[in-house]
Amino acid sequence: MANPARRLPQNIEGDFFVDETCIDCDACRQIAPLTFRDHGEQSSVHRQPSTEVETRQAMKALVACPTGSIGATQRHDTRAAVSAFPELIDGNVYFCGFTAESSFGAWSYLVVRPVALGGNILVDSPRFSRPLVKSIEALGGVRTIFLTHRDDVADHEAYARKFGAVRIMHADDCASRYGVERVVEGLEEIRIDDELRAIPTPGHTRGHMVLLYKNKYLFTGDHLAWSPKRETLTAFRSACWYSWPEQTRSMQRLLDYSFEWVLPGHGRIHTTNAGEMREHLRGCVEWMKATP
Repeated sequence: MANPARRLPQNIEGDFFVDETCIDCDACRQIAPLTFRDHGEQSSVHRQPSTEVETRQAMKALVACPTGSIGATQRHDTRAAVSAFPELIDGNVYFCGFTAESSFGAWSYLVVRPVALGGNILVDSPRFSRPLVKSIEALGGVRTIFLTHRDDVADHEAYARKFGAVRIMHADDCASRYGVERVVEGLEEIRIDDELRAIPTPGHTRGHMVLLYKNKYLFTGDHLAWSPKRETLTAFRSACWYSWPEQTRSMQRLLDYSFEWVLPGHGRIHTTNAGEMREHLRGCVEWMKATP
């Protein structure tokens, strides 16, 4: 629970606030950008919600916050905000909300599919929360958990136990230590089924992977995201824990694939047609090559 006594001075006066425990994960700014802003190293409220829709978005940000750093002085419909997750993004792809502090607020996703096509897939792990688990159960549970890399595994063990799910992760990110059932090795893509391809993309970490679904949705972990400031795709040089040259080479290999959505763990989601996405990706590769 956020503490009003620790309310950041950068908050505008009023109902919603962010306290000093904020870790600057960016989740609230993505969910409710009209309410929350980045004031440098942390988030704060720059405009109080003025409509029912804006209040609902602010409440969803409160629920999703990994550190419980968002609070409100008035009573609001918390139940509606909790039940909003998983939230539909497009088609049968959902944002799980309930981000985890252990993953620094990374986003995780649920792909809902018939059992005949392989069943539902959880991409990275949200916080293990009973309301979220109940909602996921109502959508068909989880058959597979795809872990892009070691930073964003959060409560994967609890989800795997609850749903009897098979986890997929690369050997170079300590998959065996995590008890992962299906361990990927090497740099070659792995066909999980007719709709899913796991593509090793070392760089951010040694064993980082991305997941391509239906040649349309690319779940990118911490490898690739949209930059609102630069208005193009980007990688995070300051958060490259393994090798920038390897990440650059991994990024270039993605030019061989077609996709219309970039769905990252950190950073902004983006969608456009496959041709424009490829041009953005090509520009990102050139920028990475020029960046020491």
